[in-house]
Amino acid sequence: MANVWFHHSSFPERTHQRFRRHNKHRMHPRVDFQQTARHRLSGVTGLVDGFDNLPPPPLVHVEFFTNEKSLKERLQLYFIKNQRSSLRIRIFNVLIKLLSCALYVVRVMTDKDGKVCPDADGDIQNNTADRNYTNCWHSINPDKFQENPVTHWERIIWVDRSEVLWVFQVTVAIISLLETCLVQYLSYKGNILQQILSVVFILELINTVPFVITIFWKPLRHLFLPVFLNCWLAKQALDNMFNDLHRVLQKSHSALAQQLMTLCATLMCLVFTTCCGIEHLQRGGNRQFGLFESLYFVIVTFATVGYGDIYPDIWISQLFTMCMIVVTLIVLPRQFEQLAYTWMERQKQGGAYSSHRAQTEKHVVVCTTTLQSDTVMDFLNEFYAHPKLQDYHVVLLSPCELDSMMKMLLQVPLWAQRVIYIQGSALKDSDLARCRVQDAEACFILAARNYADREAADQHTILRSWAIKDFARHCPQYVQVFRPENKFHVKFAEHVVCEDEFKYALLANNCLCPATSTLVTLLMHTSRGQEGQTSHEEWQRLYGRCSGNEIYHITLGDSKFFGEYKGKSFTYASFHAHRKYGVSLVGIQISQHGSTIQLNPGPRHIMKDSDVCFYMNITKEENSAFILAHPNQEDPRADKKFFQSHESSFRIASAITSVGTIALEMQNTRVSSSPTTELRREGSQYKKLELPKDISNKTLQKRPSIAPVPAVLEVNDVRLLVDNGTSSEESFLYMDDDADDTFTEFIRGFPPVTPYVGTSPTLCHLMKEKRPICCLQLTEACAHCSYKTAKEYNWQTRAVIVAADNASNGLYNFIVPLRSHARPKPSLSPVVLLLGKSPDIKFLETICHFPMIYWMIGSIDNLDDLLRAGINLADNVVIVNKESSNSAEEDTLSDCNTIVAVQTIYRMFPSANIITELSQSSNMRFMQFQPNDYYSYTLSKLEKKEKDRGSHISYMFRLPFAAGNVFSASMLDTLLYQAFVKDYLITFMRLLLGIDQAVGSGHLSCMKITRDDMWVRTYGRLYQKLCATTCEIPIGIYRTRLKSHEPVTSQYSNASQISRDQSTLNLAFRNSVVTLNMRDAEVKAKSNTISPERHEISQMVKCRMQSLGQPPEDYDDVNDKMDTISYVIINPSYDLKLVLGDIIYLIKPSSLSLEPSPLIDERTLRLKRGEPAGMENEDIMKKEAGTKKILTGRVLNDGNSKIPIVYTDDTTDEDDYIDETTTTNTERNKTILSHDGRHHISNTSLSVDS
Repeated sequence: MANVWFHHSSFPERTHQRFRRHNKHRMHPRVDFQQTARHRLSGVTGLVDGFDNLPPPPLVHVEFFTNEKSLKERLQLYFIKNQRSSLRIRIFNVLIKLLSCALYVVRVMTDKDGKVCPDADGDIQNNTADRNYTNCWHSINPDKFQENPVTHWERIIWVDRSEVLWVFQVTVAIISLLETCLVQYLSYKGNILQQILSVVFILELINTVPFVITIFWKPLRHLFLPVFLNCWLAKQALDNMFNDLHRVLQKSHSALAQQLMTLCATLMCLVFTTCCGIEHLQRGGNRQFGLFESLYFVIVTFATVGYGDIYPDIWISQLFTMCMIVVTLIVLPRQFEQLAYTWMERQKQGGAYSSHRAQTEKHVVVCTTTLQSDTVMDFLNEFYAHPKLQDYHVVLLSPCELDSMMKMLLQVPLWAQRVIYIQGSALKDSDLARCRVQDAEACFILAARNYADREAADQHTILRSWAIKDFARHCPQYVQVFRPENKFHVKFAEHVVCEDEFKYALLANNCLCPATSTLVTLLMHTSRGQEGQTSHEEWQRLYGRCSGNEIYHITLGDSKFFGEYKGKSFTYASFHAHRKYGVSLVGIQISQHGSTIQLNPGPRHIMKDSDVCFYMNITKEENSAFILAHPNQEDPRADKKFFQSHESSFRIASAITSVGTIALEMQNTRVSSSPTTELRREGSQYKKLELPKDISNKTLQKRPSIAPVPAVLEVNDVRLLVDNGTSSEESFLYMDDDADDTFTEFIRGFPPVTPYVGTSPTLCHLMKEKRPICCLQLTEACAHCSYKTAKEYNWQTRAVIVAADNASNGLYNFIVPLRSHARPKPSLSPVVLLLGKSPDIKFLETICHFPMIYWMIGSIDNLDDLLRAGINLADNVVIVNKESSNSAEEDTLSDCNTIVAVQTIYRMFPSANIITELSQSSNMRFMQFQPNDYYSYTLSKLEKKEKDRGSHISYMFRLPFAAGNVFSASMLDTLLYQAFVKDYLITFMRLLLGIDQAVGSGHLSCMKITRDDMWVRTYGRLYQKLCATTCEIPIGIYRTRLKSHEPVTSQYSNASQISRDQSTLNLAFRNSVVTLNMRDAEVKAKSNTISPERHEISQMVKCRMQSLGQPPEDYDDVNDKMDTISYVIINPSYDLKLVLGDIIYLIKPSSLSLEPSPLIDERTLRLKRGEPAGMENEDIMKKEAGTKKILTGRVLNDGNSKIPIVYTDDTTDEDDYIDETTTTNTERNKTILSHDGRHHISNTSLSVDS
């Protein structure tokens, strides 16, 4: 019904028409109907003229009944259809049934019949005529009773029921009967017989109608009625009540909980029914059972124990017991089956994270398409490696069912209490609500690696991210995508890791700095630094211990590591923190809005309290213990002696630092107009420290020291003045490159065309004029270029070959680091893209602006394609894993194509440096596989041993991984996991790998230790040398050593001997028949130096080279890496000795800074002052002395060193404070040549240990 107020004039016209039709049989005068109707409807009588001014008509209250209901329909609405009122009726029905069962129990407990009479003659005293019936009985011997059992039916039929109890039972029965009859009437649907004969209705009649009859027939009030059967009606009402309850609350209930409740209710009804039935029937026997004894008997019987101490002794109770056992065997298995089926379905769908747990506990959600055990274990190990995350819960949301491996994994006690699996979709709000995403601390959205179509996998990830953002706007998202062009779809996420970006950047840096992928992988993984510590080999202990270094951050004002260096330069703080604490300070972030991380900002940056310091260490400072040198000794004399010694050392160090700084900057700076012209030193026998006036053989035997790292740019009145004119350091940095006519076509700039949206602006070497697209194809001649092979191009540097299925946009991130502006033009290597499919025009438009980038169609499985690509002219061969796999059944076989192809290339071209990407980290053991190599077998056992000890990176000792020849893209998942705790880590790695560039931030580089550089001796001295001269920060060492040869077992030796004998016979037969255009002497000589198998492969490759018109002399079949081991040492200790051939990882200061570096190359400053580049240091000193006298004496310099050498006398006490070097190195003016050909540091300058 609806109540509406209408104006009279608002009635529609059809109302008037209906009015006319209804009254057409009546006689009315001929008047205008419209006017008459208008006046009549106005409510004012006596008006005829329609032009009169009428008052507004009154409002009329109209009630509309949309559906007229009868009494039955209204009762149906209240009792059945309306959910809320129906729920009330259900609850009332359950309470009525439970009340009737409770009244029955009260009747049994208050029943006076069945008491044992005092007389024990053996005869039972009965008075059936009396309405008290049997008030007592005499119990006889059970054995005697069994001889002649008698059933006393009168005790079974009649019971003792008080009047008050009878009134309550009758009232409850009437109410229950009326409610049942009313519901049956309202639910009638045409088949009255079916409703009457239903079990529920018949049971209701049995328990209620006799009570109604007793109202009219008093003798029947003591009649026994099985009221306890109402428990089954209560169970049925309880099921209906819960169904209505969930409909009212509009919530989906758990099917498992419903089945469990039904099972419990069924079991309770069976026990209660049997207990009450056996108690009542046993009244007619010799031994009477109480309710507790009956319950004990039922439980023992149903449990199939059967002690036999209590048992029914008459046939009726025995029959009832057997019937209830049969009913139980029929009902309970059915209930258990339904429960088991529901539980199995529940296990497939997973559980749910309750709202209560979400409010009291913290959790994160991991969304992915498929749950692979390796991926899940990597996430759990990295996530729970941090102490503050131990109380977090992880909710796994996936639309796929768990496989057997994942089921076993989630049952491990370590994860069972902390990991919850939920089967569902992130695109469904109901499943997101089950995960409580709106209350989660973070949501990780992982891409599906098992998808062959990476574009489709990214589309799934994007939709999941959008759905979660729509459902829980404030939940932080950590998203992983494959393709870089899909990043901008999820740019709203807090952290995004693009696999192709990092993968190709790592592979490119591997070509510039060996084993960069290993360095970055170890930095990203959480490790205890305990791997390999039980090994008997030193390199494994050193490699494993240093692998525990990670990137941490701390504010300078809160740090004990760096707090004392407030007001000092960055390089000063980095060196001294490493020397004192063993930590390597590699970057900072200033406390300004919008500031980013700066890697090695150089000595310009002065440390402040608000600076955030980024450093490498085994553990973070908060978990470090600072222990005094003598923690249990508080002798003031010892402290006094300690401070006096350090004060004296500090005074001498200050003086020598001043002189060293003058010597360091003598060529590159001018002295300010300070009145101080002499440098004096307190506590010394010399009044003035002068440079030696002449050089002799004796002087050459003195030990040089390394210049100290300047604390600030102003030291003891000697001010470093740098010309701040229009010219900057960047203008002179590549002047030597520009002077070469070979590279006049190269310029530095930002790529004008980018392949996708969201690329970072990176300064690169570009072509002045973009190359024609036809010239990019290596093996096809065009109008501009007639070359068809790599040999014809006559490149000045060795090439880099990249083999991939297709030219994805991620290859742009491979080219950018190789064409970085920080690399000298002469060191740029040609890049050949060996693609399985032709690239699209958009990709070609992008790479045509870069110098020396080529592409060709080919495959790594084809020897001719490799030869045409110039594998003999390449330093590095990068093989990207194939996205398509020929093994859909087993994920671990997804790399089989790549592994076999790489093994073939390795056997054919042993001198080639092959860098391979795999999808499964466990397959790295198959790279460069040698089945009879005993050393590889020992490393395999070491890997298994470390894995059993709980190591997360047990594969780190595999030689291909340690040497940086293999990399798995799955290792990048750790970068996303660690970003939850280290939100700066992604930005840090992007800057380190050159994906992003920032003003003031340095870049990764390397240098090689030669024989002339061994005078530096230790890593700490090299650290000081680099910080004092070129402001570079070393972060690790790439070291190569020989294998330790172990005796092989007889099994291996016999097998190899048989193989050699057979191969020798084959080779002898071949040489006796065909010489392949070689002289017999050459055949004999080569047969004696290489293995027969190696000789056969060599001949096959050379034959193909001759067929392709390539000179066989370019082929190098010597493998000088067979017996070597290469590994990475991250952040070595200060006193670690350098080894010949070590490659040092460096973070160079940025050349994009707004201000020039205070330590600029000597040639740059000379050119800026208009001086010739070859001007001697002595001439410079004379020129400076013309304006102001600084120091007297001569400086030894050969014109190539940037820093003069100062020698001190060994007889002075200064040797206690000066780092000494060996005396065997007499060539003191050599320089260390870096890996890229630009790095020069001098080995001669003044230094102290300050």
